[in-house]
Amino acid sequence: MARKPSRSFQDLIVWQKAHRWVLDVYRHSAGFPKHELYGLTSQFRRAAISVPANIAEGFKKTGTKDKLRFLNIAQGSLEECRYYTLLSRDLGYWDEGLPNKQLEEVSKLLDAYTRSIQTSISAS
Repeated sequence: MARKPSRSFQDLIVWQKAHRWVLDVYRHSAGFPKHELYGLTSQFRRAAISVPANIAEGFKKTGTKDKLRFLNIAQGSLEECRYYTLLSRDLGYWDEGLPNKQLEEVSKLLDAYTRSIQTSISAS
């Protein structure tokens, strides 16, 4: 059964999962030490927000190259967040668990979404 085309970025499962992940990053980072507010907390949140924001921006781009560029930026921000989870864990601010599983899920969905757009170029 074929899926109906998404009419909004909010229809994209990858965006929905990325948005939920950002909400969890906010919840978890709220417990970071106050001295990290303008350091790690701010950087982590900024990078996390960049993932669904770039998916949303890329969704509206009409050119395939533009779409792929924004998805690549989202992938880069996701990798930045992967590092921040490691750093936060090593500093004792972040526990292993759900947010890391969510990050992996978003990563896989984003890779699959990117591949599907790249495949549509090849098929054209």
